[in-house]
Amino acid sequence: MDKRAPTDMTALVRLRLDMSYDGAEFAGWARQPGQRTVQGVIEDAVARVLRLDPPPVLTVAGRTDAGVHARGQVAHLVVPAAPYTQLNGTMPRRLAGLLPPDVRVWRVTLAPEGFDARFSALTRRYAYRVCDDPMGVPPLRRHEMVWHPRPLNLDRMNAATALLLGEHDFAAFCRRREGATTIRRLLRYEWAREEERVAVATVQADAFCHSMVRALVGALLAVGDGRRAVEWPAEVLAARVRDSAVNVAPAHGLSLEEISYPRDEGLARRALETRRVRTLNASLSGGETPVVIP
Repeated sequence: MDKRAPTDMTALVRLRLDMSYDGAEFAGWARQPGQRTVQGVIEDAVARVLRLDPPPVLTVAGRTDAGVHARGQVAHLVVPAAPYTQLNGTMPRRLAGLLPPDVRVWRVTLAPEGFDARFSALTRRYAYRVCDDPMGVPPLRRHEMVWHPRPLNLDRMNAATALLLGEHDFAAFCRRREGATTIRRLLRYEWAREEERVAVATVQADAFCHSMVRALVGALLAVGDGRRAVEWPAEVLAARVRDSAVNVAPAHGLSLEEISYPRDEGLARRALETRRVRTLNASLSGGETPVVIP
């Protein structure tokens, strides 16, 4: 039983859901008419468990595209206190009986005050797996890694990623959305060998814009196999214009690994900060423009 269990059964409560899924058979996270999506599948299962109609709406930490996986996804929803409390902590087990095998909700807890799965997040961490074995990808792992037919030099790749770290306008690696900023703080981007012929990129930032991780991976694959110079991705970044020479890497090699949050007392303040769109000049001066980040 959650120690923060509500005493007023007529109230609404905010729940945090920790989940993972194999994105291969989903048309992405967001609910779409006539499409099988992660959001739709989980919302429908929650509605059945809590006997709610219509289903409650999930707010997710990081939307994932079709084919992208997640090991550490986080979402929240608001539901009536009574049906949740009556389950007495059994909601994850009940969801397991309804959810398909390619998605799991591992934990359901009452969210701390001020928690917002999306806006309270400090960082998102992704992993991207590439197999550069000339024979191809091991068949049992074909849904979680991408085959690159040329050998990759990780020293070159890491020299290039070091030039991308920090706060920049990543417009060259993003698909623009009306009213959204493309300024992000890239905290970590490094490549390592998970095994002899499998290279894994770890990419961590305060947030990512649409297709940013896969575009960053695509650019570095061209460096790793020698088609582009080490300095090329940084030159593309500096141009702040989407470059057609940057190939967006396939979705199925990407997995959302972890969402990090501040301590409970800092959740509301972090959510307020995140709801402000940054500009590079404002970041340097400490000022911000109050526009919601989509």
